[in-house]
Amino acid sequence: MRFTRVLSAAVVALGLAAGPAAADSSPSASPSGGGDGDAPTVAGTSFRTATEIDQGQRATAGGSAGDYLYWSFPADAGQRPTVRATVKLPETHAAETWRIDVYDGLRRRQACQWGAETRTAQAGASSLELACVLRTVRAWSEPWANDPLPGTYYIRLTAVNLPASDLGVPVSTEVQVDSKDMGGAAAVDGALAEPLVPGIAVTSGNDEDADGEEDGERNAVLSAIEPEDGWSSGWWSDRWVWTGIGAVLAALAGIGGYALTRGSGRPSRTPPGA
Repeated sequence: MRFTRVLSAAVVALGLAAGPAAADSSPSASPSGGGDGDAPTVAGTSFRTATEIDQGQRATAGGSAGDYLYWSFPADAGQRPTVRATVKLPETHAAETWRIDVYDGLRRRQACQWGAETRTAQAGASSLELACVLRTVRAWSEPWANDPLPGTYYIRLTAVNLPASDLGVPVSTEVQVDSKDMGGAAAVDGALAEPLVPGIAVTSGNDEDADGEEDGERNAVLSAIEPEDGWSSGWWSDRWVWTGIGAVLAALAGIGGYALTRGSGRPSRTPPGA
């Protein structure tokens, strides 16, 4: 009975300790990097000029049918991003087919697990919505694999098979990216040395020299886009917690088995004179 009470108390304590880790792995959207007033209102026209957005941030942009519109966002290991786009069309137009594509930092197109990545708006429709749910971002992968890896991801929104009568027609678009944290179920053994964040951004240095004057040095840095809490590189997941719990329970089970075996193997004492 004493061993049973000790084992029950240990299990309860470990469950309470694992609670925060389990809560962290629950589905949730990444917080926005700023309020609605900070959301971008323009889109890039190529990979190099893609507009950077944070997860959870709704970006808007105006354009013309037939243009390529680009945005970029960061995705870290263990996240499963969902990209949603809304295209608002003019009152008069022919049937139009729009498509959303997502590329990783190596500009490899990433397949959507599910979602309407291509849709056709019938003549006169006011808007259409697109969605693409990516595969879970892995912390590490084989060089020959096409797995999504931590780093920058690019969104390309455009109309395909557009009739000549609708070329150049003004449209307005909205794009938003949210992620679901998949937790330890998506953890792998290994991590990238650096996230896949291509491109070089040049910033002006504001350091002052010994005379108190700004030296005007220009520093080349990687793209400023990254998760709010920085890149994790997949080194931590709730698998560590559950592995520790399993090890402790195995040790307690071994101690309990030893105690039971020892107790059952003791010779019975016969009172003198019996």
